[in-house]
Amino acid sequence: MQLRQAMRARDPSEDHRTATPLELFFDLTFVVAVAQAAAGLHHGLVDGHASDVLLTYPAVFFAIWWAWMNFTWFASAYDTDDAIYRIAVLVQMAGVLVLAAGVPRIMEDGDFGVGVAGYVIMRLALVAQWLRAAAAHPEGRTCALRYAVGITACQLMWIARLTLDGNAGIVSFVVLVAAELAVPIWAERAGRTTWHPGHIAERYGLFTIIVLGESVLSATVGVQVALDGDVPLTDLLTVIVGGLLIVFSMWWHYFDLPAERLVERVRETFEEHLSAPFLWGYGHYFVFGAAAAVGAGLAVAVDQVQHHSVLTDTQAGLTVTVSAVVYLVALWALHHPYKRPGVARDVAPPVAVVLILASSFTSEPVLLTGVVLASLVVISVVSYSQPATR
Repeated sequence: MQLRQAMRARDPSEDHRTATPLELFFDLTFVVAVAQAAAGLHHGLVDGHASDVLLTYPAVFFAIWWAWMNFTWFASAYDTDDAIYRIAVLVQMAGVLVLAAGVPRIMEDGDFGVGVAGYVIMRLALVAQWLRAAAAHPEGRTCALRYAVGITACQLMWIARLTLDGNAGIVSFVVLVAAELAVPIWAERAGRTTWHPGHIAERYGLFTIIVLGESVLSATVGVQVALDGDVPLTDLLTVIVGGLLIVFSMWWHYFDLPAERLVERVRETFEEHLSAPFLWGYGHYFVFGAAAAVGAGLAVAVDQVQHHSVLTDTQAGLTVTVSAVVYLVALWALHHPYKRPGVARDVAPPVAVVLILASSFTSEPVLLTGVVLASLVVISVVSYSQPATR
């Protein structure tokens, strides 16, 4: 391995472009961060702090998702895999772990100090990567410098925000999120990065599996604790079956379309339509965040069976059903332009949303949500197995 080599842009059409071992290692640190966020949401809900955690969870998950996403698209265009590149990524990983360590403070006390420190470490390490790209890739220099300048400015503002509280803190957070989201749009207007559609599709698929895995873990741990506390298995059976149907169906719906071909179509229009990759990339905030929240909701459902929650049965049901609906709606919006018109695309998803929300007011919201999502899978399979009619 070389200590340093020129950070040239990768070919967006190169063959066999897959996730690297370093990227997979990078993702492992996000497993910790996602688990901390989901656990904070779960405990905040059952302890009666819903008004607080329903604000802090989206904020924490934004930091997690945004740092992961920015590195993913950068690496798709400029991964050189030399020693300096690897060290910079390891620094980003250290920042992720610092952020994860600060998540409980954010969600329990509203203390953003440690979390912001980790976030800034991640982001400034990426700035160093963009500066390397600017130095070595003249054609993409303006774009890379815009990224570096924009990210740095945002980090300075995040640090300054720590001095604010109350309404000023909330307003400044919203403003800074908007600024962060605007940086890539501003940078890409100066020149398109050479991200690889197959690589991006794989990376997003892998992160989807990570957040779904967190849902499986949350539910499993909850069931284990309940059984250790002598709760009869029959009392948990509907939550277990419903939870499995929900998570398995969520996986199926995400991978219902061949993601690589979908993102290839986005790549083909990238030069003329800047919005397409941003809709795909940014829309996944809701997919990822909702998938992790489903895990927290399943853990709440287990606590509800044990009467370890201050929530009413309806409120506990909503923690699962609303998260599942957000996931379904976000995924439907992302996939809709690429699916064949018909019942499976245009009718079944809206009906499923209504049925899932209605199940919140029944005695078995988890089971019914799982049945609805599984039924949607069946409808999709049957519909798309039929030849298209002219």
